[in-house]
Amino acid sequence: MTKADIVERVYEKVGFSKKESAEIVEAVFDNMKEILERGEKIKISGFGNFIVRDKKPRVGRNPQTGEEIEICARRVLTFRPSQVLKNIING
Repeated sequence: MTKADIVERVYEKVGFSKKESAEIVEAVFDNMKEILERGEKIKISGFGNFIVRDKKPRVGRNPQTGEEIEICARRVLTFRPSQVLKNIING
């Protein structure tokens, strides 16, 4: 599913114009990006949690040469589905 598909579904279900639907979807995604950028958690009841985690630097290995390299610290985004969503997916 793409963002355009989401806009189309909002347009069909809510009855706003396509332009208004696109603005709503874009506003929701922009808000989510801002919240995640600040490192805050997003919890959507019945759907799941988006969590930003900090990973520490670590030593990795180049699989071709065996040479050790340092993998820099970084932030990663994880998603944990809610039990409701898990139940829906698994029937």
